[in-house]
Amino acid sequence: LAGTVPEEERCTVERADASLTYSLFLQRFAFSRPVILRGVTDNSAFRALCTREKLLAAFGARPVRLSTANTYSYRKVDVPFQEYVEQLLKPQDPARLGSDTLYFFGDNNFTEWGPLFQQYVPPPFSIPGTSPAYSFGIAGSGSGVPFHWHGPGYSEVIFGRKRWFLYPPDKTPHFHPNETTLAWLHHTYPALPLAERPLECTLRPGEVLYFPDRWWHATLNLDTSVFISTFLG
Repeated sequence: LAGTVPEEERCTVERADASLTYSLFLQRFAFSRPVILRGVTDNSAFRALCTREKLLAAFGARPVRLSTANTYSYRKVDVPFQEYVEQLLKPQDPARLGSDTLYFFGDNNFTEWGPLFQQYVPPPFSIPGTSPAYSFGIAGSGSGVPFHWHGPGYSEVIFGRKRWFLYPPDKTPHFHPNETTLAWLHHTYPALPLAERPLECTLRPGEVLYFPDRWWHATLNLDTSVFISTFLG
């Protein structure tokens, strides 16, 4: 099937559980490397509100803003949420360019989606001098955001699985800016020497990835996925 891709052979992102203290987080991860957190929050109540049926009942008639899935994305398209879910939420076509692929993530109307976001329990560790902002997304299997970077943040999978690829700020990945992550995985990734491969891991529901400032990252949804990110700006 178009968009059907496997998980990585071996997760190379460090994991931590609820025993991780804030001081250890600051010391070991906040400014130096990514980490996957498990058991630090309980978002079962938020997850119950994010089923297809619940989201369509609450937001079906409301418009959502879609972005193109390329690294330098400028094109935006507004469609009713129900139209996106029923007509556009499909597996990624491997041959389609990023500029022709529409993706729902990030451009949320906080007035309309605010009641949903109020039920989300964010990760407990803050970065000094930053404040959080949420970005909510839903996407089909094989879809994802190509390599880009910005400030630090968290990403949590609510439904589905999301595979992540990460490079430190001083190691710019080789990629075409209008190529989808799926195309990069098929065309570029297999030829990379082991020393040039990214850190990578697949997130499952309830797991939260933290990535530091300016780390390159790309994502690939292995299933139809619901996810939320907390950007620290």
